[in-house]
This record gives sequence, structure tokens and C-alpha cells, in this order.
Amino acid sequence: MTIATTKRIAIEEYLTYNNGTDTRYELVDGELIRMSLGAGEHGDISEFLNDRFKTEIKRLGLDWVAKDMKIAIQSPRGTRWETARIPDVVVLPLEQWNGLKKRESLIPLNEPPPLLVVEVVSPSTVTVDYRAKHSEYAVLDIPEYWIVDPIDLKVTVCILKDGAYNNVIFIGDLTIVSPTFPELEFTAIEVLNAGT
Repeated sequence: MTIATTKRIAIEEYLTYNNGTDTRYELVDGELIRMSLGAGEHGDISEFLNDRFKTEIKRLGLDWVAKDMKIAIQSPRGTRWETARIPDVVVLPLEQWNGLKKRESLIPLNEPPPLLVVEVVSPSTVTVDYRAKHSEYAVLDIPEYWIVDPIDLKVTVCILKDGAYNNVIFIGDLTIVSPTFPELEFTAIEVLNAGT
């Protein structure tokens, strides 16, 4: 859903935008796009993955963090207007997260990309998650991008190679293979059922 504005806004205005509600927005080509709440399963899946990533990070003693819907990533969309995406889950180095604590939680184009991002598909985001964000995250050199699709019952792990993603699709009882978390073991159905 696009919010009617009299003009497109710049990233600086986006970072300070407040309409007095708790509504979250992505900035797409200078326009505020309201993020839908998604179904309950959307939140369950995001929370499940975020918790599993945090547990694995702690188990391995990595200097990383996993955050759900707290970090925006500036996108190089190729228009004269700016874009900022808010993935459902972001994994990034602890040092980078600490750098965001005293400013708006946006990773700008001039900073290193996160290690892994996850988008959980909902009916209103199918095209954006599979096409727009797929391209944008590849251009940003994000090494690993997961598309968790409870509609088509699959998890697509996109692995960056030579500037483009190679997609590996996991369904049913197939164990998901992640270069970022090679020892983490769960199946596509476990992710889609949020571990229940």
C-alpha cells in the first residue's frame, strides 16, 4: 500500500518520518510503502528463525547478532529516488550492530552488507520478495538471502556467486543447507511450521 504524499522523500526524511502510529514503512523510489502486519504464521516463522540464528551464533561464539524487523538496508534500486528495505530477519557482525546503536538503524550503501537476510513471503509481497529484493540484495553483495514461502511451502536459499544469486529450493523434509550457518540443521517443513 502506497501512502499518498505530495512529494517523494529522501532517505534522511524517511529516517525521521513519524506519523504518530506504530506503522512501519519501507521507502521505495522515494515513496512510503506501508508494511503489512502479515499473518500470524509470518511472525512465527520470523521469530523462529531469529531465535535459531541467535542460538547458533551463541553456540559457536561468533561476534554476530540476529535481529528481526529492526534494521533497514538502503537499496541501490537504480532510480533517482532512494529505497530502504526492512527484512524480516538480518544477521550481521556485532561491531556493525553496535555502530547502529547511536543512530537510525539503517545500513547505508557505503557500509558492508549484512551476512544474511530473510524475507517471509505473504500474499502482498510475493513479487517484491522474489524479484525486486532478490535483485537488490544481490547488487548489495549480501552473501545469503532466504525467501521463506508459506504459500508455496518452500524455502529458497539464494547464495551469491559472481554478483548473482544461485537459488536452491528446499521443500518438505529436505534439510536446509546454509553457507552462513553450515552446522544448523532443520528441514524446510520445520521452518514453515516455525518449529512446531
